[in-house]
Amino acid sequence: MTNKIGNKTLGTPKTYLELITAFPPRKITSEEELATTQNIIDSLLDQERLTSDERDYLHLLGLLVSEYEEHHYPVADIYGIELLKVLLEELNLQSQDLMPIFEQETVLSEVLSGKQQMTMNHIEKLAKFFHISPSVFFKDV
Repeated sequence: MTNKIGNKTLGTPKTYLELITAFPPRKITSEEELATTQNIIDSLLDQERLTSDERDYLHLLGLLVSEYEEHHYPVADIYGIELLKVLLEELNLQSQDLMPIFEQETVLSEVLSGKQQMTMNHIEKLAKFFHISPSVFFKDV
């Protein structure tokens, strides 16, 4: 493995000590540091197999990136109809794909437009359809 950071090559570190010496993990404080850390993560993920030391190091870098992103790019909690719309978009599904759940086009249309609430039956079927917990459709659960 040859890691490149900008124009710096890190060589082929294998042990945990070699990894943290080549690129010492520390709190990410800028977009530049974030990009550099993500490059190291990508280079590790590009490998076919990782040693246990490389997996531990990758986990640590992932925690640092996650902490930075949570602070600088907070994600709003979504639930209910908004969550359903996001799931449809993210999975490239059409509203018609939900017809087996809602059974009637008018019910589906009214739910998606916010004119009608989803029933518990709808939520249970949606949870099975998307392989998620029904609780994600409720606020503050």
